[in-house]
Amino acid sequence: MTPHAHAPRPSPPQVARQPIWSPAGDLHGYELLYRTADGTPAGVDRWDEDRQEDATEAVLARIASMKLGSALAFVNVTRGYLVESRTLPPHRGQLVLEVLETVPADEGSLAGLTRLRDAGYRLALDDFTASAAQLAMLPWADYVKIDCRDLLQHGSALVELARSSGAQVIAERVSDRALVDHCVAWGFDLLQGDVLGPAATLRS
Repeated sequence: MTPHAHAPRPSPPQVARQPIWSPAGDLHGYELLYRTADGTPAGVDRWDEDRQEDATEAVLARIASMKLGSALAFVNVTRGYLVESRTLPPHRGQLVLEVLETVPADEGSLAGLTRLRDAGYRLALDDFTASAAQLAMLPWADYVKIDCRDLLQHGSALVELARSSGAQVIAERVSDRALVDHCVAWGFDLLQGDVLGPAATLRS
């Protein structure tokens, strides 16, 4: 390589999407997920908040060019998206901001939830386990997502608590057909999991 030659640019990160279905089999939306340049999961949940925000920004940047049709787009967001006026794509009414379970329910976060709802964005609580912070944010939620693994610890009462403020409840990590049947019996409004459609990396 000559002194003035440039190294190749690194490949940009990718985005995967996983469908969210009604029990009747109607497509409701997609969760959009950050992926590495080679299309594999990046372990974003183990990153610090600044890096998580970078991942969210990369995913949101792709939404502007997506053809969603009538489907909703669910994207994880950190506290920074609640308390700061960050740029969001113009899919108001179709973009669902999933508030991570690590976000505290402080004054700034609650004010941010109000601001985003007033601006036309829908809100979801991710990985709901009825923590004190999640219960405080529940009145703002259009959707509540429950990991099926948490149902083993908390039981179906967690579903009823999740819907107590009028939110639709989504079962996540539905891994087999038996769980599909259980989730329908427990009263979940929507279902998401590999048995119903794995996350597929989109072509750039």
